[in-house]
This record gives sequence, structure tokens and C-alpha cells, in this order.
Amino acid sequence: MTEQPGFTIRVDQNKYLPAGGKEVHAVLTVESTGAAQAAPAAQAAEVVIVDTSGSMAYGKIAEARKAAQAAVDTLRDGVFFAIVAGTAHAHMIFPPEQRLIQADPHTRQAAKDAIGRLQADGGTAMGRWLRLAADLFQPFPHAIKHAILLTDGKNEHQKSWEFDADLAYCTGKFVCDCRGVGDAWVVAELRKISSTLLGTVMDIPDPKDLEADFRAMAQTAMGKAVADVALRVWTPQNARLKFVKQVSPTLEDLTARRTEAGPQAGDYPTGSWGAESREYHVCVEVQPGVVGQEMRAAWVKVVAPETGFQYAAGNVLALWSDDLAQSTRINQRVAHYTGQAELAELIQDGLQARKEGDLELATARLGRARGLAEKAGNEETARLLDNVIDFDPDTGTARLKRNVEKAAEIALDARSVRTTRLRKDPES
Repeated sequence: MTEQPGFTIRVDQNKYLPAGGKEVHAVLTVESTGAAQAAPAAQAAEVVIVDTSGSMAYGKIAEARKAAQAAVDTLRDGVFFAIVAGTAHAHMIFPPEQRLIQADPHTRQAAKDAIGRLQADGGTAMGRWLRLAADLFQPFPHAIKHAILLTDGKNEHQKSWEFDADLAYCTGKFVCDCRGVGDAWVVAELRKISSTLLGTVMDIPDPKDLEADFRAMAQTAMGKAVADVALRVWTPQNARLKFVKQVSPTLEDLTARRTEAGPQAGDYPTGSWGAESREYHVCVEVQPGVVGQEMRAAWVKVVAPETGFQYAAGNVLALWSDDLAQSTRINQRVAHYTGQAELAELIQDGLQARKEGDLELATARLGRARGLAEKAGNEETARLLDNVIDFDPDTGTARLKRNVEKAAEIALDARSVRTTRLRKDPES
């Protein structure tokens, strides 16, 4: 383990490869320690985006008001913030001008008063809401920038190419956590936003739960201390970095996010950090060595990408062995997260097959997922699958339920990328 102030990085792997072996896998546990103590000194900026389209009527808008007010109450003094209402266009609610304003007792109360006047009327164009947030954050390049986006519906009033252009415009400018309330929103749309903007997506079936969730999201945002952190991965000549994936607390493939960072090195964005721990799965393809030869397959650093400041570093190694017991042993942590990735893929494939009417494929995929969830100790995912299928743990057989609530399907889809850690911390 290599340690620098603020961050540690631990590498779990089986470095032994058989003769001719090429593929090296490792799970990196990156932990930020004590960072929350520095958070009050860090400049922060927050934008709360509330869907005020017509479908938010019938009680949802009232709960959304309470939730946005709770988020405002949670902001510490000095944080720059704004409230945006989303319809087919983005509207400034507070402050009325297109800018961020510092939180203090007066501005927080004024913001809550403005939120209290929100009404539900209009369409939905989420890309435009996000673009306004990006423009609001623009004067604060070094701040910890976070947005909350709440919606209850589909992105119906925006062409797909415009939505994609808006997301591209926002990429790298802030982190966005997305929440879908009710059962009429599309998980794929919010997942696309949260994935692009390095945030989270979660279903909120009951609007009454919005207030507590918004307060928790704002508290987490206030605990962030480092604005921009990247994994910098160096690989030797003639090696190929096959993928870099976040595997805990949620699954996120970072491979395509690479930006070059010098000879044979690339940066993979991870967003802002507080006091927390995340895990990443790295796979490198190397040129085979001779038995007994050891090499560095990758050198991984946790860095501030703008300055190159290094917080922590660790080595991924390869050593060729003719000992079958050594070279065939699969590292427990690598195996665990490989299974978790397969679980998420099975769920999403199964739900899509069900949607398309291929009930045989849906049953096979979701039944397999239920077995994997049980094996991995992922109790929440197993419980969510039980809302969609009837599963016999003795025989491993599954049967699709005839009547499935839409909210249950959404919950399973939205939470399929959440992973569990190993019950027992294995030795590397």
C-alpha cells in the first residue's frame, strides 16, 4: 500500500500468470481519509433543478417544494447556489438573475420563499436544464460543483441530438445526481445523465420520500473536499489497457473517458471526493514474459489532473509462473466484482427482453441474476428481483410474475448498478 496525505490506494490481484499469459486484472481500493475535515474551507457551488412540468401536479410538486427547501437548508454559509425550474425550457427561480448567489440566512429564506411558489405546468427538456446549470457554474472553475436533478417524466420536448449536445457541453463541468419520482420516468435517460456527469441515479417511488433524500444528497455534497480527482494509469510499451471500471459503490465504465496524460499514461475522471472509499477494476493486456520474470503491468496514481499533484500510487504487477496453483488462482475481489458486473448486465438484458415480449429470454436472464445475487450476498438486488420473478432457491428455477408494478421494474433497473462489497475482506 502506498499512502499520501488524504488518499490511500490498495491493489488486490493475483499477479501470477501462466506461461504465455497476457491478461492482468486488479481491483484498486481508493480511500479518501479525513478529507471531510477540510470541506468547510473548500469553495462549493450547488444548483437544484426541479421538474415543474405539468405531470408534476397532483401532489408531486408539493413534495418537490419541500425537498428543494430541505436542500437549501442544508447548504452551509458561503456556498454559491441557485434554484432552477425545468419545463420545455430552463427558468431561474432564485436568484431571479442568471447567476449563483452565496448562502446565508437571508438568501436561504428568500430561496425557500421562491421555491414555495413553484407550480406544475409545461413540458420536459432536461438537456436545457443541465446546460443552464453548466453556465451558472462557469464562473467557479475550481469550486466543488454539484447539481441535483429531479424529474417525473420523459425527455419529450427535446430532440435526441440536442439532448446529446447538451450533455457533451456539460461533461466535466459539474457532478449531477439524478432522482426519478413516480413510475413514468425512463431509467435509461437519467442513467445517461448521471453516468456522463459522474453522479448517481435513484428511484423515489413515493414523493413523500423526496425531502429526506434531497437533504441527504445536499449533506453529501457539503462533505466533499477535493473538487477534481482522476485515476492516472501508466502502462508499459506494447501493453494495452483494456478497461478501467468503477465497481463500487456503483458500476461505471470509465474506459472511454480517457484523456492523454503524457507518454503511455491516461487520466480517467472520478469527480469530487469527501471522506469515502471507491473501488476500480483495471485490466491490462501485456506481452508474455518468460517464467520467473516480473514486470510492472500498470502504475496507477490518484492525481489532481490540472496540476498533476499526486495523492497516492500503486503498482499492478505480472509475474510468469509454471506453478499451476499460483497461476490459476483467481483473486477473490476480482472475481466478486466480475460477478457483480455480470449481475447488472443480466438484469438490464432481462428487463429489456421482458419489455420486448421475449419472455423465455427474460426468465433465463432474470433467473440467472437471482442466483448470482444470492451467491454474492447482494440482498437488496435479490429482494428487488423477487418483485419481478418467482424464484425457487432449491432448484434455481425462475418464473416471471404475471403482474408486476411499474415502480418495481424501475427500482430493479435503477438499482442494478449498485454493488455490494465482499462480506469478508480477502487477502490480496
